[in-house]
Amino acid sequence: MSSSTALPGQSPIAETAPLSLCALEPRVPADRLVAEMVPPPRFDSVRFDTYVPDPNQPSQTEAVKVLSDFAAGLGGAHASGSGKRKWFSKKPAAPTAPLGVYLDGGYGVGKTHLLASLWHATPAAPSLKAFGTFVELTNLVGALGFQQTVQTLSGHRLLCIDEFELDDPGDTVLVSSLLSRLVEAGVALAATSNTLPGKLGEGRFAAADFLREIQGLSAHFRPLRIDGEDYRHRGLPEAPAPYSDEQVTRAAYATEGASLDDFPSLLDHLARVHPSRYGALTDGLRAVCLTEVQPVPDQSTALRLVVLADRLYDREVPVLASGLPFDRLFSEEMLNGGYRKKYFRAISRLTALARDAKGLVAQ
Repeated sequence: MSSSTALPGQSPIAETAPLSLCALEPRVPADRLVAEMVPPPRFDSVRFDTYVPDPNQPSQTEAVKVLSDFAAGLGGAHASGSGKRKWFSKKPAAPTAPLGVYLDGGYGVGKTHLLASLWHATPAAPSLKAFGTFVELTNLVGALGFQQTVQTLSGHRLLCIDEFELDDPGDTVLVSSLLSRLVEAGVALAATSNTLPGKLGEGRFAAADFLREIQGLSAHFRPLRIDGEDYRHRGLPEAPAPYSDEQVTRAAYATEGASLDDFPSLLDHLARVHPSRYGALTDGLRAVCLTEVQPVPDQSTALRLVVLADRLYDREVPVLASGLPFDRLFSEEMLNGGYRKKYFRAISRLTALARDAKGLVAQ
């Protein structure tokens, strides 16, 4: 809806009133969750040959080769043997090596780029490949139920899991059981994380009590270490300082498809929307404008913000903000705790989106 808007000291101009994320409560049907298990828009066009390895980090070049070979090896019949039984009389033997690869490395070394490239390079129809974050996978189980999720994914050639992390004991048992069933069905696995598979859960819960499940998860993967610095800030200028409330508000009114919310209200709203819907919450957004950015008050709120930051980054939605800079969102206790890697990833991604938003502010 258009309106004539005048901010203090400004002349009225015809502009479009921005959206409010706090007014949206999207409903996401289960079939959409399955259909959207593809690389997000930011990674829709990436390929192995568009990944630029750091010449000082040989592990990055090695990762491209290993993953390219891994993709080529998935070109045969489904590993469950459904295709092979047409040619061989005997049931194929179970694989002797892990039918999965696990990309371990710090934030910003291009792990998601490589994971999406693997998805694109695997010679199978999109309907036989699934790509989603760890949170999206657990949300899928919540929407479909365990058995239906197993049935839905068992016919796939490849399941790619981005940002693999175990945040609670329930997730540990759930994912351990799910991946074991999928591996038995012949589904190849690929995952990214900032934590080695044998170390999942450390600092978050009593991981020692769930050692069997964690070791079982680790057995499905061949770890592949990727070293390097955060490419999002490699050789780039510092992120822009926060703008004033007035600048952010004017930009929101002047940008078609932008949203405008005060940060504390948005955090409250995220508590009322399931994280599986955060992607739908950002549907059609051209920019997110936030006023009054301030430190996140608690860990539950911080983890919800991490999910939102991931969805905005995936969809390449710029973020324009006033208040504190994004590197001051999380307390020192949070940044030194068990979820520190998630928080650093969120800071990195929000900083990149803040840089993308500079052009929204009139010079």
